[in-house]
Amino acid sequence: MEELDRRIVGMLAADGRMSFTDLGRALGLSTSAAHQRVRRLEERGVIRGYRALIDHDAAGNPLTALISVTPVDPAAPDDVPDRLRDLTELDSCYSVAGEESYVLQARVAGPLQLEELLARIRAAASVTTHTTVVLSTPWEDRLPPAD
Repeated sequence: MEELDRRIVGMLAADGRMSFTDLGRALGLSTSAAHQRVRRLEERGVIRGYRALIDHDAAGNPLTALISVTPVDPAAPDDVPDRLRDLTELDSCYSVAGEESYVLQARVAGPLQLEELLARIRAAASVTTHTTVVLSTPWEDRLPPAD
């Protein structure tokens, strides 16, 4: 990826609502040239979309947990992500190497909701779970370097 495209990605990662005019001005490009560059980055899949960053504490889900899952029957089809896709408390699903098959990131209101979610995960996907509760988050969602 060209240096200019890296700068565009970094700037949009920091402020996805930046106008093409402001982006062009910051990069020494015309508005049209900035728009074309961003469109090409989107078409190539470098920029996959834009989203709001949520303060989960303010949204009522202050408890973050990492849930490792292992199939009860290792011979069963590997369809855990499909079985859990509709559980809205789950932010992410990572396929991992090691004893566990997947690590899930969950956001819930409190311990009772986490316990209920774990029961639904076990029932829906026929898995065992190992859960780590996050005490604090010094940083997350790091931005790519702008230069």
